[in-house]
Amino acid sequence: MESKETQLSDLDKQIAAPDFWDDPQSAQRLSKRAAVLRDEVESWRAFEQRVGDARELAEMDDESMRAELEAEIELIETELEKRAFTTMLSGKYDEGDAILAIHAGAGGTDSQDWAEMLQRMYLRWAEAQGFETEILDTTLGEEVGVKSVTIAISGRYAFGYLRSERGVHRLVRLSPFDAAHRRHTSFALVEVLPQVAMDSPEVQIDFSDVKIDVFRSSSAGGQNVQKNSTAIRLTHLPSGIVVICQNERSQMQNKEAAMTVLRSRLFQLQQAKQEAEIAVLKGDYTKAEWGSQIRSYVLHPYQLVKDHRTEHEVGNAQSVLDGALTGFMEAYLRQTK
Repeated sequence: MESKETQLSDLDKQIAAPDFWDDPQSAQRLSKRAAVLRDEVESWRAFEQRVGDARELAEMDDESMRAELEAEIELIETELEKRAFTTMLSGKYDEGDAILAIHAGAGGTDSQDWAEMLQRMYLRWAEAQGFETEILDTTLGEEVGVKSVTIAISGRYAFGYLRSERGVHRLVRLSPFDAAHRRHTSFALVEVLPQVAMDSPEVQIDFSDVKIDVFRSSSAGGQNVQKNSTAIRLTHLPSGIVVICQNERSQMQNKEAAMTVLRSRLFQLQQAKQEAEIAVLKGDYTKAEWGSQIRSYVLHPYQLVKDHRTEHEVGNAQSVLDGALTGFMEAYLRQTK
């Protein structure tokens, strides 16, 4: 904590400098970092004070205060366990925001419905964590559900938690779209990317390499969206990456959101290349493909959600689909540390 207080003190000195706002992008980034550090330092100091108060209460050895003290100690232990876990989220981007994309797999209507169920699940989880969410783009299914959806999730440790969700998710249920009501298996792919700052030196975009197309939105959004050409398609010519954003009302908002996703996808591409090169050198390279699922959600003939990487499972599948995901995320993060 002392090192973070030192970092905060250094940042405060930079912020107080008269030329601090000469570079607005850098100033915003440093101001955000200072705000995060200040919140963390103040939170830990308040927790230390709470522990100190409980210790003083215990030293009084007042039997009439025992029940209150025991309740407070239980709350402190729960809080301490939570704080200890966040120290595991030490990756470079773990503390930041995330881009989450869901893609329906093979299986037509059932898979598109499953993709929308996952969208609801992650939105509910984010709401329970106090995170902000914004749907950047949606491609609707032919009958129901979605073919794909891209969501920006903002909040401290959003990426750190959500990176455990990357992979194929499988649903087993009696299909509501099958006249014979037979059991179906559906798949959807979940991608999780860190939101990369515009001034990040790790992702440099030459705008001459980006083709920009403007077109009329095809998604739900009201009369304005249907009449005006506000949707944006960005094509990064060197990599072939295409990003579409059509869920905002203004063309400028869509362009900014699309650039955010493009930066994150380019960063992911760079990371994947580096990891593949290292794996080749180590002799354990395997091609990344649409492969086996990371988690199964079984609604019939019994209810069970099981993570195949950690063996963590929950019998109440509906609670998981309602957003109770943190147990799965923490089990994965503990295993990978």
